[in-house]
Amino acid sequence: MIRRVGVVLAVLLVLSPATAAATQAPTTIALPPGFRPEGIAIGHAPVAFLGSLADGDIYRVDLRTGNGRVVSEGPGTPSVGMKLDDHGRLFVSGGVAGNARVIDTRNGRVLESHQLATGTTFVNDVALVGGSAWFTDSNNPVLYRLTCGRVKNVPITGDFVYGEGLNANGIAPTPDGRGLLVVSSNTGKLYTIGFNGVSREVALDYTLTNGDGLLLSGRTLYVVQNRLNTVAVLKLDRGATTATLERTVTDARFDVPTTVASLGGRLYLPNARFTTTPTPTTEYQVVAIPRP
Repeated sequence: MIRRVGVVLAVLLVLSPATAAATQAPTTIALPPGFRPEGIAIGHAPVAFLGSLADGDIYRVDLRTGNGRVVSEGPGTPSVGMKLDDHGRLFVSGGVAGNARVIDTRNGRVLESHQLATGTTFVNDVALVGGSAWFTDSNNPVLYRLTCGRVKNVPITGDFVYGEGLNANGIAPTPDGRGLLVVSSNTGKLYTIGFNGVSREVALDYTLTNGDGLLLSGRTLYVVQNRLNTVAVLKLDRGATTATLERTVTDARFDVPTTVASLGGRLYLPNARFTTTPTPTTEYQVVAIPRP
């Protein structure tokens, strides 16, 4: 009996520092003045990567301490949506520059750079699905598929018809991994898009006004509604043909959050502050909230 109690005490002593560290991790993380964040990516480690709309810099922040630094200097054009793969490669959307970059997060080196589109374009977000990186274009009805260094244009057909304003924005895999979920910012509608580009509108009892970044967890889909300072929590059916609103979440610290990533029991959202005129000294933050 004495030995058993000793073992329990020893286990508690081992677990206590980790538990304390998780509890003490900051829930508001300051970014460099003037950084203008938009995209965020988190892998398995307690580290987040953020991209700058101002110049494309990539900033790495330790989520346990809030300390960070620029790990890859940008090309002078935006970094928008981004995703991190299991090999430490960061796939970055280039916004109005119409490009995409693949960055080695270990040393900040640009491994690949691809010009996806020219003219009126906004390469907005990216998802890693089916062995490829899929990029949305908010101005053109096409997905860009990047596979092993090669780009293929996949025209969007079916229900998703482009109109004025920002169209396709956030993108995520479907629950079965056989297709894509894409939100349209200007209509607030949600679509599934097959790898062949055929789109189907998801039946939804809620309008995703200002829909931006998406995050899928099982059959739960988190949708950031940027200018509404809201995260919509949806439950998808198995085929992602219908979605039901479970709740909406807001926070007093939200200031036009754009995208979302998760670690443990938290969601992390960068405040893009689109309603504030950007200056070199404007303050920006990442906000952490409990996962709904």
